[in-house]
Amino acid sequence: MKIVSWNVNGIRAIAKKNFFTDLEIIGPDILCMQEIKAQENHVVEALEPLKGYHIYSNSAKRPGYSGTAVISKIKPFNVTRGINIEVHDTEGRVLCLEFETFFLVNVYVPNSGSDLKRLDYRQDWDKVFFNYLKDIESLKPVIVCGDLNVAHKPIDLARPKANYNKTAGYMQEEIDGMDRLTVGGLADTFRRLYPDETQRYSWWSYRAGARSKNVGWRIDYFLVSESFLPSVKNAFILEDITGSDHCPVGIELNW
Repeated sequence: MKIVSWNVNGIRAIAKKNFFTDLEIIGPDILCMQEIKAQENHVVEALEPLKGYHIYSNSAKRPGYSGTAVISKIKPFNVTRGINIEVHDTEGRVLCLEFETFFLVNVYVPNSGSDLKRLDYRQDWDKVFFNYLKDIESLKPVIVCGDLNVAHKPIDLARPKANYNKTAGYMQEEIDGMDRLTVGGLADTFRRLYPDETQRYSWWSYRAGARSKNVGWRIDYFLVSESFLPSVKNAFILEDITGSDHCPVGIELNW
């Protein structure tokens, strides 16, 4: 089974590019998307050419903002939207699909903002989201994927010294939130399989030719319950797939 995560930066925008051709190349059994920037009817409309997938979405109340969606060849047992805390559930950031042996949680973690105005909110979010994951993990293993909006270690961004405690996505408070996940029993699949691989990123600024120069950040992840890690056959980053400022990342499972 191949599961892929991709911040598409607007599902209607990417659908007008090479999205469907790229999807054939990638060949996912399940694709989790973040930042869809669309309501449910717009998601269905944008994905109308797609055949053979079940489509699920969780849209923000604010039109054209945030939101998550999943397309899956395998029909899940159950689908839930949000974490059941109203203050955190207005932006469509969590979409959970339950399968026989695991929960798949697609998440678009809030960005602290260029002026860090949402850093306090982000810290609250990180705590309640971790608690949500541990609650469902008590029932069966969890796979968490999506745009976590944080580079965890210096190896995960091109310019760590220039950005540390200055830039959203590499503030110590955000790193602490990621530590909470990894220390709390969720393994970063890519780093577990490729601990020393450098210059592997999933997001690049549109400014100053960052992508062509590979001045990037690894902020898109697949985390899995430690007990589920033996089922992960491979983890990968598809830097050559364009269409968004993020590229797809994924895992392959022994299924």
